[in-house]
Amino acid sequence: MTQIYHAHLYGTRDSKYDWLQNHDVLSTNWQELKPQAPFYLLVPQNTDLLGEYEQGWKITDVMPVNSVGLYTARDHLAIQWSEKELEKILAEFISLPIEEARDQFHLGKDSRDWHVNLAQKDIQKTGLEQSNFKEISYRPFDKRFTFYTGNSRGLICMPRSEVMRHLLYFNNPALCFIRRSRENIFSNFWVANQLIDKTILSSADNANCAPLYLYPDRTEITQDRRVNFSPEFLKDLTAKLDTTPAPEAIFYYIYAVFHSPTYRHRYAEFLKIDFPRVPLTRNLNLFQKLAAYGEELVSLHLMQSPKLDAFVTEFEGNLNPVVDAGHPKYVKGKVVINKKGDGFTAVPEEVWSFYVGGYQVCQKWLKDRKGRTLSPEDITHYQRIIVALQETIQLMQKIDEAIPAFPLE
Repeated sequence: MTQIYHAHLYGTRDSKYDWLQNHDVLSTNWQELKPQAPFYLLVPQNTDLLGEYEQGWKITDVMPVNSVGLYTARDHLAIQWSEKELEKILAEFISLPIEEARDQFHLGKDSRDWHVNLAQKDIQKTGLEQSNFKEISYRPFDKRFTFYTGNSRGLICMPRSEVMRHLLYFNNPALCFIRRSRENIFSNFWVANQLIDKTILSSADNANCAPLYLYPDRTEITQDRRVNFSPEFLKDLTAKLDTTPAPEAIFYYIYAVFHSPTYRHRYAEFLKIDFPRVPLTRNLNLFQKLAAYGEELVSLHLMQSPKLDAFVTEFEGNLNPVVDAGHPKYVKGKVVINKKGDGFTAVPEEVWSFYVGGYQVCQKWLKDRKGRTLSPEDITHYQRIIVALQETIQLMQKIDEAIPAFPLE
């Protein structure tokens, strides 16, 4: 029988060289591995809770219609801050000869699935039709604009229309999640109700997204839609609860469980290697309580909650403040955005440090606006982000307090 052994070495380059000069195969402290199906990982893994974890439903089996978010291949062209800016840029882009457009917009060499001429033709087929200008959930709490025709290898390299079309015309929540995260495994979940960029959760890992409802065409006739839950999952959930909850309640329940700090830490070993799993409960009261918390989270993350206008911070500084390079900085409770000292006061440290996926949200949102002037609407939006994150932290604690223990009973 084949035996597999593993050892790892961390440290500076010099310390590694020193260790290697003084050790060999026989003097190395090896750890025997017993890789298990289906991944056969060649690294040490604590599998004590694997059986418990696998009792849950893999999210891609729960919501079978899902895909990676869309991929433009040229964000700096296809995604802009406003519809007006986007329209101006695209009008110029399609008016230029191919090579002039390439140079003017710094588009580089064509890739296998993105060509300047194909991007121009994609826009020219419809013209700058207003109905094709769409908001896109680009990063957490960061909505921008793109021009979406749904055609592959056009302006948007991979539009993922098989999933994105269900988000185009409806207030239809979609769950975002990551498989095999290389960054922060403890916060790789989000919700969006518009077009979704593949790096919404991480610049290192592509996020999948699964809409709650599926629509047959571009109509808002709700009786024609169907829910994106597998029959097998619904059968199991119904059997456990002795009732079939509303689709929204199921979605909220899943979102709440994924925001349980205990869930994230208890199953960290397995969240590193595959899609997350949904544990089910037989306790209807617990299900309903978690669904209520999940609904609050969704409302906060979609910026729809009435709580968001109860600001906990104030903006101090000049009118039309600019975000300087090297900023923002967190100084004694203040998020400073420029050398003049303009910024947001009374920002809790736990809020400033809060991550969604690979992004430290309060830092990322401002850092992406380096060199830009913050409008009054931008300032208000950032204050609402602070509230949303503070409420999220509190709700995550409440979710943990509501769950007696894992595995769920």
